[in-house]
Amino acid sequence: MPRRLGILGGTFDPVHIGHLRIAEEAMETLGFDEVVFVPVALPPHKPERNVLSFENRWRMLQLAIADNPRFRLSDIELRMPGKSYTVNTLKRLHKENPGAELFFLVGCDAFFEMGSWHEFRDIFGLACIVVLYRPECDQAEILAFLTEKVSGAYEPVPGTCQIRHPRLCSVFQLLNTRLDISSTMIREMIGAGRSIRYLVPDTVWSYIGKNALYRRDAGRPPFELARDGDA
Repeated sequence: MPRRLGILGGTFDPVHIGHLRIAEEAMETLGFDEVVFVPVALPPHKPERNVLSFENRWRMLQLAIADNPRFRLSDIELRMPGKSYTVNTLKRLHKENPGAELFFLVGCDAFFEMGSWHEFRDIFGLACIVVLYRPECDQAEILAFLTEKVSGAYEPVPGTCQIRHPRLCSVFQLLNTRLDISSTMIREMIGAGRSIRYLVPDTVWSYIGKNALYRRDAGRPPFELARDGDA
């Protein structure tokens, strides 16, 4: 049996418990051997704001996943030139994990925006897509998008959360626990001087406070990429 790897990409600015819960539920439901967290180096869709340095976002992820041996962190997008396009990341992940079956996790809203992504149709041949969906985002809507934008050969597998294709990778739906938390909300709370404790792991909360991250009255300190386990 090939290794099954869940791929959770994002800016993680900062990582919060919602990210971790999504990874845990997807791993349990779909039987992943590991979930690989892939922080974006140069986000192609977020030019409108100054994203925190990759090094700081990397360190917070290290702290957040340190106690889960089946969560893994990849700096693959830091090692790739140019903007962080999903299609290129998946191609490189295949090279670095030969024989593995990849499952790309994507939020429901982002899934319906995939038609605007760089070489988006190729993504469906590189990894199974796991749509983290809401009750109002049903299979019929997902299937309609696939039929219009990708291929008319997709068909739902009766009684399952799977939409199958004869040549491309399958698309799965995952009704995950909905935690109304976002990185944007956390940044705004910090900027307003409010506590974010219990919205992020304690280690991340301590790191943000120690380094005065996201505060309106503080600069961003220089940072070196730390090894796993370093304080």
